[in-house]
Amino acid sequence: MMTSLRYGLFSLLLLLVGCTSVDIEDYANDEPRLDIAEYFTGTSRAWGMVQDYSGEVQRRFTVDIQGRYENDTLTLDESFVFSDGETDRRVWTFERVDEHRWIGTASDVEGQVDARQYGHAFHMRYPLEIDIDGRMISFTMDDWMYLQPDGRLINRTAMRKFGLTLGEITLVFDNNE
Repeated sequence: MMTSLRYGLFSLLLLLVGCTSVDIEDYANDEPRLDIAEYFTGTSRAWGMVQDYSGEVQRRFTVDIQGRYENDTLTLDESFVFSDGETDRRVWTFERVDEHRWIGTASDVEGQVDARQYGHAFHMRYPLEIDIDGRMISFTMDDWMYLQPDGRLINRTAMRKFGLTLGEITLVFDNNE
């Protein structure tokens, strides 16, 4: 009886935790205001790390970004250098829909990404296949960016599979170089 009660309470807790989420509109009045086109136009640099489900750092990297904004289209050309010497490149294209919404695409992201910005925050969720030990594994990336008063941008991304967070990516962007 006690075991089934514990199991029931644990299941309820998982259900409640799984149903809660932050709504980006909650940040609508927060300052400083983030507009990704303004922030990323020009040159930016980021420093980041990938952590596994236990919090252990698996990889560290830097990203150099060239951003161009023309005719409501933001293009981000990202060049990654990992601590083990591996390099990678991703080019994002974001089309501005309105003050708060963007539609994004990248060659390694399946389909279009609905992205929104309110106040100091930017959010997007998208599928991404990642090579792990020679196997391509598809994750849902839950990507949040927060503009800080000093102009730096903190990016936290949860890597989810089957609803479980199996890894996290943290980046700090600086466009003041």
